[in-house]
Amino acid sequence: MKTYFITGTDTDAGKTFASCALLHAAGKLGFKTLAHKPVAAGCEPTPDGLRNSDAINLMSAMNQDEEYEMVNPITLESAIAPHLAAQETGVQLSVSRSAGFARGIMMARADLLLIEGAGGWRVPLNNRETLADLAKDLKQPVILVVGMKLGCINHALLTSEAIKADGLEVAGWIANRVDPEMSHYRENLATLAQMIQAPLLAEIPSIQNACWKDAAEHIPDAAVKFILGTH
Repeated sequence: MKTYFITGTDTDAGKTFASCALLHAAGKLGFKTLAHKPVAAGCEPTPDGLRNSDAINLMSAMNQDEEYEMVNPITLESAIAPHLAAQETGVQLSVSRSAGFARGIMMARADLLLIEGAGGWRVPLNNRETLADLAKDLKQPVILVVGMKLGCINHALLTSEAIKADGLEVAGWIANRVDPEMSHYRENLATLAQMIQAPLLAEIPSIQNACWKDAAEHIPDAAVKFILGTH
């Protein structure tokens, strides 16, 4: 199974949107897909417990059956930074705990597993560890989702540099047009393509009503085969 850690340039870069599109595109090509959201803040109370909309979308996009708790083992109600939401409720977040959950689903039988972080690369889990430390512990390559808007070049280059400084590979990046009115979009995209030392896997345009199934149409088959090593 090919496993990738999904991170973004910031909270609203569209990690889940792009991940769902990638999972759906891989599924359409006949690959077995899974997703994992180690920790999610901003969960809603339900009769079955706290549930997160991002995790639910990931479950809809993947095509292998797993219990919610396997996909999103740590749920936090407040829609704030995870370490702060955890402090509110006395939940202990740590790399070792999250890595244990992640390795559990990494043992499943599938072709592709996407492990999606929260926010950007350096989001804290506690006062000593961040989600970047989790990615380092899992030792999986990273796919960077760039939210295409003003300022994204700086965010993308800093994130890419941080990933590499942490000893991990940027396997590729996805341009997600979160601002449909972005000035000089093409020029910004060209600059990123030249300066990020990793392949541009896909370019997702601004999509009305933001349906990830529509976004999947913009994930090239070649990109899916590239990350699955079948190209």
